[in-house]
Amino acid sequence: MYYGFDVGGTKIEFGAFNEKLERVATERVPTPGDDYDKLVDTLVGIIQKADKEFSCEGHIGIGIPGMEDAEDGSLLTSNIPAAKGHTLRKDLEEKLGRSVSIDNDANCFALSEAWDEELQGEKSVLGLILGTGFGGGLVFDGHVFSGKNHVAGELGHTRMPIDAWFHLGENAPLFECGCENKGCIDNYLSGRGFEQLYTHYYGEKVKAIELIKRHAAGDEKAVEHVDRFMEMLAICLANLFTGLDPHVVVLGGGLSNFELLYTELPKRLPKHLLSVARVPKIVKAKYGDAGGVRGAAFLNIK
Repeated sequence: MYYGFDVGGTKIEFGAFNEKLERVATERVPTPGDDYDKLVDTLVGIIQKADKEFSCEGHIGIGIPGMEDAEDGSLLTSNIPAAKGHTLRKDLEEKLGRSVSIDNDANCFALSEAWDEELQGEKSVLGLILGTGFGGGLVFDGHVFSGKNHVAGELGHTRMPIDAWFHLGENAPLFECGCENKGCIDNYLSGRGFEQLYTHYYGEKVKAIELIKRHAAGDEKAVEHVDRFMEMLAICLANLFTGLDPHVVVLGGGLSNFELLYTELPKRLPKHLLSVARVPKIVKAKYGDAGGVRGAAFLNIK
């Protein structure tokens, strides 16, 4: 059995998957955000309950909004204060007497999609989340690539390419990022960035879903805004694709529901790629909010 946990700021979701990768159990509980011991005990309790139910010791994978320090295993996470700075994996392993895998939730998202039946034969899958933030995960031959420092896939903290910057014009905004740098593409390609850019150019705060509705209705400002955004997105993604050359790109997050992405990006990307490069297959994520749990469970598939 494969056990997956999606540990977020407000809730913990658990899923158990059998050898056919079918989900056979689900549980959701509040995250003990300020009490580390209670957080550990909560996870251990769910695991032991599942072990008893399925008469086995399941393989454990945990997805978190953050990452482990590659040297000492301590967690860097802002959404789960109780876990920050603690060695959660080590502490769970000591209590349970078995190995535990922990990875970034974006990597778990990408892995979940890569293990979908239609994509299992692909050599590389790049998962990109266009949600509150912009980030991603890299999966090669069915396994997450986390890198030396566990920061592979933190694509949102690469800087805006110069050609994308020129595309935004003389009045281009230089957004500050939570990582203390400026110009990170997280603040431009995310759903939040989609809204911030509109506010910058038109002086009005409008939610992304409303902008998409206005675009569909032919609103002049919304149409201009979407055209500007699509070209900027294509330039930024072309830079990423040139470095990573993925076979498949899966888009997740709220902005991935904007259907225009799947017709516009294949048309706009080629001119920004090397002449020998072809646009990879770009698809919408299948598993939505369940992807984090699925991917966490599949961290232990050999």
